[in-house]
Amino acid sequence: MSKFELKLPQMGESVAEATLTTWLKEVGDTIEMDEAVFEIATDKVDSEVPSEVEGVLLEKLFNIDDVISVGQTVAIIEIEGVEEISSEKLSTTSENSTSEAQEIEKSIDDVKEAVSATAASTNDYSATDRFYSPLVKNIAKEEGVSLSELDNISGTGKEGRVTKTDILDYVANKGVSTKETTTKEVEKVSVVDSQQAIHKVAQEENKQPKKEVVKAEVTANGDEVIPMSRMGKLISQYMVDSLSTSAHVQSFIEVDVTNLVNWRNKVKTSFEKREGEKLTFTPIFMEAVAVALKKYPMINIAVSGDSIIKKKNINIGMAAALPDGNLIVPVIKNADQLNLVGMAKAVNDLASRSRENKLKPDEIKDGTYTVTNVGTFGSVFGTPIINQPQVAILALGAIRKVPSVIETPEGDFIGIRSKMFLSHSYDHRVVNGALGGMFVKAVADYLEAWDVNREI
Repeated sequence: MSKFELKLPQMGESVAEATLTTWLKEVGDTIEMDEAVFEIATDKVDSEVPSEVEGVLLEKLFNIDDVISVGQTVAIIEIEGVEEISSEKLSTTSENSTSEAQEIEKSIDDVKEAVSATAASTNDYSATDRFYSPLVKNIAKEEGVSLSELDNISGTGKEGRVTKTDILDYVANKGVSTKETTTKEVEKVSVVDSQQAIHKVAQEENKQPKKEVVKAEVTANGDEVIPMSRMGKLISQYMVDSLSTSAHVQSFIEVDVTNLVNWRNKVKTSFEKREGEKLTFTPIFMEAVAVALKKYPMINIAVSGDSIIKKKNINIGMAAALPDGNLIVPVIKNADQLNLVGMAKAVNDLASRSRENKLKPDEIKDGTYTVTNVGTFGSVFGTPIINQPQVAILALGAIRKVPSVIETPEGDFIGIRSKMFLSHSYDHRVVNGALGGMFVKAVADYLEAWDVNREI
C-alpha cells in the first residue's frame, strides 16, 4: 500500500490560493485516474481538480469553504500495487515503503497543525459554541462583523452553519438596509482585501450573478448612491495596481483593412461550411500579432524586480466578455504555431466556453501578450491597461468605411476604404517609444498587405 498526496495545482501566475467549494468524493470512495475529486473557485475561474492516480480516498484535509494555498495537500489517496508516485517520488522500492509512509503521515500531521494554527490565528470569535469556518471568520474580521452580529446570521449550511454565501450576503446588505443611511455612511463601506472574499466574488459573479443584491440609496438632495459590486471593487483594484506598477504610454496607428474585409466576405461562407466554424476578424488579428511578436521578441517579455524575463513561447490572451459584463482573458498557447484554421478554432472555442464559464485554470494562465477588441462596443480606439505581469496590450478599434485619399500612378483620388485604429499600450520602463511604435506598425503592415487571393 502507498499513499499519494493530491495537491492544489498551480492555476495561474497571479493565483496563489483557491476556495474549496465541493467534495465530489467521500472517504472510502474509489477514484479513477483523471477523475475529479473536488471543486475549487478562484478569482479567475472555477474548476474541478482530478486525481493523478487510481486508488481510494483515505483522508480529506480541508472542509468546504476552506481556503487552500497552491501546493498544499488537499487529500490523501491510498493506492495499491504502485512502486513509484511521480509527483512526490514517495515510494520507489519495497525496502523503504515503511519509512516513506511514515514521512507522509508526518507531513499530513504538519499540514493539519498548519491549518489549525491558521484557523486559530484568525479566530477572534472563540467566545461562542457555534461553528464558523476559517473563511467565514476571516471575512467577518475584515468586514468588521461583531460576534453578536455573526451569531444572529441565519445559516443556510448543514445544521444551520453560516456559509460564505451567508456572510457575504449579510455584508453586502449591511449598512444599506435602513432609510436613515446617509451618503457618508455608504462611503464608509469597506473593501475586503482578503483573498478568501475575492475568490467568493468571482464564483458568485460568474456562476450565480443574481446572488449579490446591491441596494441603492437616495440622498436628501435626490442623488442616488449605488454601492459598487464586489467584483467591481476587485476589478478597480486590479486596474489601479497595474497603473501604479507600469509606466503606461500609448501609440496609435490607422490601418487600411479594405483588402482584408473583402477577402473575409469572399471566403467566410465556404469556410463555415467546410470547417463548421465561423471566420471572424479576431483570429486574423491574432495571427498578425503573433507574427509581430516573433519579429519583436522584446515585447514578449515580463518584468521581475530589476530583471527582464524574455518569454520563449508566444501565448496571446484575448479579452472575452462574460454574461454579467465582466471580462476574462483566456490564452491561446503557442499562437505562432497555429495556421489560420487552427487559430479560428481556438478563438471560437475559448470565446464560447468563456461565456459559459467552462474555462479550465490552465487556459487562463501563462499569457505573454494580450489583445482586447474595443471595436466590439463601437469604440474607434482606446487606451487599454496592461494585463500584469505582461508589458503591453493591443486594443482593436471598430472597422469603419471612411473617405480616403488613394494614391495611384495616374494621380490621387478620393475613395471609400475600410479602416480601423490600433491602440498599443506598453510599459515605458522596459519598452521605449521606438520599439512600441515599430511593433504596432508591424501589425498594421501585415493587415494592410493581406493577399485577396489567399487560400485557406
